[in-house]
Amino acid sequence: MKDLRNTIGLTLRWGVLTACAIALVGGAAYLLHHGSEPAPDYSVFRGINPEYTTLTGIFGGFFNFSPYGLIQAGVIALLLTPIMRVVFSLIDFVGQHDWLYSAITSAVLAIIFVNSVASPV
Repeated sequence: MKDLRNTIGLTLRWGVLTACAIALVGGAAYLLHHGSEPAPDYSVFRGINPEYTTLTGIFGGFFNFSPYGLIQAGVIALLLTPIMRVVFSLIDFVGQHDWLYSAITSAVLAIIFVNSVASPV
């Protein structure tokens, strides 16, 4: 089970590095496209295109190398990193036959899933 704990640590490390790399590429692309524009007026909130508020829109932008899509995909990757840690922890606890922690981890995973799916946009 020590190998699985190392895998969990590597997942966290690589997840954060991957998320940062994706967001960095998106940020660089954004600056290449919009870096010479004057600074926006931040006293008035202007949201981004609603297309980037859905997974379909985010991944569509990611695969089209849209700066907004890349940045949003980096955020999604960063959000998925701790969720993967919970999944790997559940696998570890089940493998150890630690049913109490398996149940607790399953409950945490269920709460994350329900809140992700059932939350209003």
